[in-house]
Amino acid sequence: MIKPIYLFGSGVLREPAAEIDINDREAVAALITDLKDTLAKADGCGLAAPQIGVPLRVLIVTGDGLEDAYPYLKGFKRTMINPEIVDESHEKSTFSEGCLSVPGVYADVTRPSAITVRYYDEDLKQVEERLDKFACRMVQHEMDHLDGIIFVDKVAPIRKKMIAKKLQNISRGKVSTSYKTK
Repeated sequence: MIKPIYLFGSGVLREPAAEIDINDREAVAALITDLKDTLAKADGCGLAAPQIGVPLRVLIVTGDGLEDAYPYLKGFKRTMINPEIVDESHEKSTFSEGCLSVPGVYADVTRPSAITVRYYDEDLKQVEERLDKFACRMVQHEMDHLDGIIFVDKVAPIRKKMIAKKLQNISRGKVSTSYKTK
């Protein structure tokens, strides 16, 4: 079911998410369906459960629509249940990020260039994989949501001052999107 996406300023985006009980297969499947339906409607590349008002550690990322810029993302789709980063590279990279919860705002964020992440997939099998490039960035961005962190928290102070008015407007609901928001 398509859910509204919570915007910057919503309390649920600042709460650390709890692990979901993977033994409750029905609840896990329902949440994944809601995330996929909502992300497809919003036309983004990733979505975490807190962004639809559910403070649980589940996220999805997809390379759909990004293959022209990043050919290696062709077919890249991950559902991550209770993910955790178990290793990260010392090498960093900086890239402009945006977010469905912070529409119209883009800013450079520096993150590790590669990570190893452990999670349960949709079949509830434990997976550990190494990610790099844009796939790594998408996962880190969504995992931040699980910890109550929004990408604008990681931007340079001068940039944060420059976007302060936009953030204030978003938190007041003064924003236009092509998807439902809350």
